[in-house]
Amino acid sequence: MKIERALLSVSDKTGLVEFAERLHAMGVELLSTGGTAKALAGAGLPVIEIADYTGAPEMFDGRLKTIHPKVHGGLLYRREHADDPRQAREHDIPPIDLLVVNLYPFEETVAREDVTLEEAIENIDIGGPAMLRAASKNYTSVTVVTDPDDYGAVADEMEENEGQTRLKTRERLAIKVFQRTSGYDGAISRYLNQCQETECCYSVSLPLASELRYGENPHQEARLYGSFGDYFTKLQGKDLSYTNVLDIAAAAELVGEFRRPTVAILKHTNPCGLGCADAGEDLRDAWEKAFETDKQAPFGGVIVCNRPMTEGLARVIGEIFTDVIIAPDFDAEARAILQKKKNLRLMRVAEEFFSTGVEEPVVRSAPGGLLVMDADSRALGLENLEEKVKTERPPSAAEIEAMRFTWRVCKHVKSNAIVFGARDRTLGIGAGQMSRVDACRIAVWKAGEAGLSLEGSTVASDAMFPFADGLVAAAEAGATACIQPGGSVRDEEVIAAADERKMAMVFTGHRHFRH
Repeated sequence: MKIERALLSVSDKTGLVEFAERLHAMGVELLSTGGTAKALAGAGLPVIEIADYTGAPEMFDGRLKTIHPKVHGGLLYRREHADDPRQAREHDIPPIDLLVVNLYPFEETVAREDVTLEEAIENIDIGGPAMLRAASKNYTSVTVVTDPDDYGAVADEMEENEGQTRLKTRERLAIKVFQRTSGYDGAISRYLNQCQETECCYSVSLPLASELRYGENPHQEARLYGSFGDYFTKLQGKDLSYTNVLDIAAAAELVGEFRRPTVAILKHTNPCGLGCADAGEDLRDAWEKAFETDKQAPFGGVIVCNRPMTEGLARVIGEIFTDVIIAPDFDAEARAILQKKKNLRLMRVAEEFFSTGVEEPVVRSAPGGLLVMDADSRALGLENLEEKVKTERPPSAAEIEAMRFTWRVCKHVKSNAIVFGARDRTLGIGAGQMSRVDACRIAVWKAGEAGLSLEGSTVASDAMFPFADGLVAAAEAGATACIQPGGSVRDEEVIAAADERKMAMVFTGHRHFRH
């Protein structure tokens, strides 16, 4: 059916006049409201105000404009139905064949720090979603557009098809509307829940970003939703899988903890080695420190750095089979070396990921619902470590520096987590064990396998030592200092074991479990 009448009522007027001019050129009658009507009339287009069309004035400072049988009836009545057209004629309800509506900018309004509840409520659109849903429900007859990016395609299709749109197009646009209104309602409910300090429900609506190569295993399908692409751009390589996305996020969060030039190696989201470059050193030096921790781990793993990838580092890691390499950028020479491996995924991470971080909540499925928690976005308890000493011997300045380093790494290791390290490098990592002493023994064993001495090292534990055995194992391996949260009923036994071995120990007062 040819589009003969369109209702346009938009908050975002991007591309509006150009689209309306093309509609007018095709003989489409234009109905409009408020500021949209003024914009069209100002461009010299003939436009009928909605109040003149319905015979009902706008009321309540514009709160009531389009909720009228002549508007909703024109959108909703079924053109091919046995009785709907007769009723429409009987009640003088002409068809509205095209609806162009985008909503009050609620999300942008509540994003302002100084927004008031009254302002937020006045930016809750009522008539817009109602019209969009009505038109979308009747998509077999009505074309509905809520995204200015679709104006050109709709106008092109109409011009190519004597003023008509295709059913597939109307169906796609209707689905897009329901996605938009669902997200809009979710934003409102989240804001009001926050303002009223009640959490009665949790909802999320995100656009499909991409179909993933597969899930955790090849027999599992997986999809990625949301704005992951705002932070990470794939420059080359195979499509991402579910585990690739998890690894990329974990890797970027890990190196984001450090300001010095840093390189880390991860496997299954666990750090396998991390090194920081000092003054006069470069990324290759940081890499050597990370790589020496575990020379087997990079095989099929993830390598990440918080500085642009250099030619020197690319030459070294280009010899290793790696699944993903992540950096804020890649020098032209580095790209030339790495792009020879066509399956290797090169990911560019946006600088703002490191500078501002991502504070999105952690969401996981649970039987019958979801678990939602705040992100564990920063290493806690590192301020004033000198005042948190629990042992007779206080840590030296070098040990304090090593504590800060190992604590930041340990936060990103699966619990139970133990990390041995120095001020700029990891020496042994034990991850994901059922007992803390086993995690400690594995970290000691890994250091031995790598030929690294733990004499004079610092050990970090992501949670308290429930018994002294884990601490004793660390001391026997050569650690002279320990950083841990504290909080065990046997803290005094652990402190006594440290004192007996002349170890320095601080309690951060904060735990960093990672399950």
